[in-house]
Amino acid sequence: MAVCISEKKGTQKYNVNTIHLIKDFGIKGDAHAGKWHRQVSLLSYEEIQQFKERGAEIDHGAFGENLVVQGIILNELPIGTQLKCNEVILEVTQIGKECHHHCQIYQKMGECIMPKLGIFARVLQGGIIHNGDTMEVC
Repeated sequence: MAVCISEKKGTQKYNVNTIHLIKDFGIKGDAHAGKWHRQVSLLSYEEIQQFKERGAEIDHGAFGENLVVQGIILNELPIGTQLKCNEVILEVTQIGKECHHHCQIYQKMGECIMPKLGIFARVLQGGIIHNGDTMEVC
């Protein structure tokens, strides 16, 4: 549904329509890319929509997610699950995260869905992903 980046950590990401993923590094131009286990963050479109229905005025990338994926219950995938989109292969490395500093969304809404429902992955095989491309569980 959306592919998002931010150039600086601690800022909301924004939809760029196309991203280039680099093996063992992450998304070209994204502040969270690097040689670690949280190279790419993913969040469910359905969860974002439910949060919006509670009054949140947000755009894709507001939770810091790189990929907004529809039709896959991301937080139920086991660690090690592989996801494929075009030639890109991601491996799930973490479900949720500890939120050390409450983000702007938390301050306004009293909660944030990324710590519980977001997942993180590393890039096993790089390539290009565009808005609207199909992702599947391998």
